[in-house]
Amino acid sequence: MHFTAAQIAETLQGEITGDSSVQLIGLAPADRARAGELTFAENATYFAAAEQSQAAAILVDGPFVSASKVLIRVLNTRVALARVLPVFFPPEEHPCGIHPSAVIAGSARIDPTAHIGPHCVLGARVRLGARSVLMGGNDLREDCQLGDDVCLFPNVTLYRQTQLGHRVTIHAGTVIGSDGFGYVLDDGRHRKVLQLGNVVVHDDVEIGSNTAIDRGTLGSTVIGAGTKIDNLVHVAHNVVMGRHCLIMGQVGVAGSTHLGDYVVVASQSGIADHLRVGNQAVIGAKSGVMRDIPDGGRVLGTPAAPDRQAKRQMIAMQQLPQLLHRLRDLEKQVVQLTARCAA
Repeated sequence: MHFTAAQIAETLQGEITGDSSVQLIGLAPADRARAGELTFAENATYFAAAEQSQAAAILVDGPFVSASKVLIRVLNTRVALARVLPVFFPPEEHPCGIHPSAVIAGSARIDPTAHIGPHCVLGARVRLGARSVLMGGNDLREDCQLGDDVCLFPNVTLYRQTQLGHRVTIHAGTVIGSDGFGYVLDDGRHRKVLQLGNVVVHDDVEIGSNTAIDRGTLGSTVIGAGTKIDNLVHVAHNVVMGRHCLIMGQVGVAGSTHLGDYVVVASQSGIADHLRVGNQAVIGAKSGVMRDIPDGGRVLGTPAAPDRQAKRQMIAMQQLPQLLHRLRDLEKQVVQLTARCAA
C-alpha cells in the first residue's frame, strides 16, 4: 500500500515539513528502513539515526529540523505510531461464513457477517455478534454470549455462560470460565465447592495466550472495559478488575480480590485473596501483595511494601556484608578493651 505524506499527516492530525506529496510505501525502524519508507524518532539519538537512514520521512514530536527528510510532526510519537501501524499493516481479513467442519447447535444464533473457522464447536444458545471471528478449534459451551467484532485466536475455550463484550480479542490457548479453585475440608477430605458462576468480559479487552480466568463460585468474575491482560496470567474466581488495567505476564490474582481502574501489575506478581487494590495503583515486578493498596499506591517486594520503603530495604540488604565485617571488627575491639580493663 502506498500513501502520500499528506495522507499520513491527515490520518494522524499532524503537520508536514517538506514535500507533502512524497510516496510512503511502508514503515520501519531507522536501522531497517528502506527507501520510500516512513520511520520515527522519539529523541535526538533516534532522530540522528533516522536522518542517516534511507527512510523518506520521519515521524517526530520534537523541534527537529531536517534538510533531507520529510518530517511529520505529531503531539506524541508513540501514540502516532500506534495509530499509523494499522494503516500500513491492516489486520487479517476473514470472510464471513462457517467452515463445514464446525459443529454448531441448532439453537445458536450466528450473525451472517461472522466467520467460524475449522473444527469449532458452538453449544446451545450461543450468540455470536457481527463481524466476530473464531479462527479455528474454538470451543464455546452453552449460553456463551459474544458481542460484535470479537476475535478468538485458535484453541480458545469459553466455558458455559461466558459473556464477551464488543471488540474483545483473546489469543491462542486461553481458557475463560474454567472452575475456580474452591474446596472445603470435610471429614479429612477436600470436598469440591461447585463453581456455578460465570465470567463477564467488557468491551475492548485483550487477553494474551495461555491465560486462565476462572468463573465465579456463584456470581461473576469480571474484567473491566479496556483492560489488557498479558500471556500466562491466572485470574481466580470472583475477581473483579476495573477499567483500563494492565496485567503483565505470569501474574496471579487470588479469589474475590477487587482491582480498581487503571491498575498496573508488573510481571510475576501475586495478589492474595479478598484484597482491594485502589484506582491507579502500581504493583512492581515479582511483588507479593498481602494487604490492601490505597488509590495511587505504589508497592514493591515480598511482602509488598510502599515502593520507597521497599527500595530502602533492598539497599540495606545490599549493605549487609559490609555491615557484618564492621560488626566483627567492633566485636574484636570490645574483646580487646575488655581484656585490657580486666588486666
